[in-house]
Amino acid sequence: MNVNLVGFDVNLGKNKPRTLIDDAASCPFCDVAGLTNIIDRDGAIILLRNKYNVLKDAEQFVLIENDVCKSDMPDYTREHMRRLIAFGLKHWQRLLASRKYEEVLFFKNYGPLSGGTVRHPHMQLVGFPHIKRNLLFDEDEFCGIPVGKKDGVALNVATCPRIGFGELNIVPEKKFSVATLADFIQICTDYLMKHFSAFCTSYNIFFYDKAGCGEEFLVKILPRFATSPLFVGYNIRFLPNNLEIVANEMREYYDDVLGG
Repeated sequence: MNVNLVGFDVNLGKNKPRTLIDDAASCPFCDVAGLTNIIDRDGAIILLRNKYNVLKDAEQFVLIENDVCKSDMPDYTREHMRRLIAFGLKHWQRLLASRKYEEVLFFKNYGPLSGGTVRHPHMQLVGFPHIKRNLLFDEDEFCGIPVGKKDGVALNVATCPRIGFGELNIVPEKKFSVATLADFIQICTDYLMKHFSAFCTSYNIFFYDKAGCGEEFLVKILPRFATSPLFVGYNIRFLPNNLEIVANEMREYYDDVLGG
């Protein structure tokens, strides 16, 4: 079968905290003193091993973004956002360079429809010793209507989306500014959560390694809604008719970041 099938420990998964759907649940990332297996930290930014390693034959890590539970990327200072992305890239590239894994996934879930369970802002890294890299993404999915380009970082609205609506692509060149990358990710999350749709409560961020070392990569930011049955059942993707509107709105709202 030409797909990636990964084992999942259902019993361990049942014990995961679910603060996204239960406000009374205790947040494990707020209890910094109780965290274990910490690998590195930069102030409130903390990388540690995932306590709930539910994926078979994989190593899972959590990157806690800050110490404010009900915050998110649109709220961060520009300085904190830049430190966060630099920290995450450093460890993603370090794990890839270790050669322990065929691939290391680097991603973020935010909101009740994102596939996550914990509200506290965090990202994840997952190392797979055995996985089919060629099935993880298609570079055509990063074609789109240009929004802006600055310091070796380009932003576009996807014209070949993975699922459908309002997908945003960030395409860094070989030489790029990490600070500008962080700024572009921040405005993408800000746009999706504040301007894109009143029904958008969730999003994902995915980093895609192009060459096996993390030095050349792509980033996709997707708003998440209830997934279309045509995609789930038949892999039919939607191409919305408002892509130019999305691109124009982003240029208008974030002209100062995009550099005019």
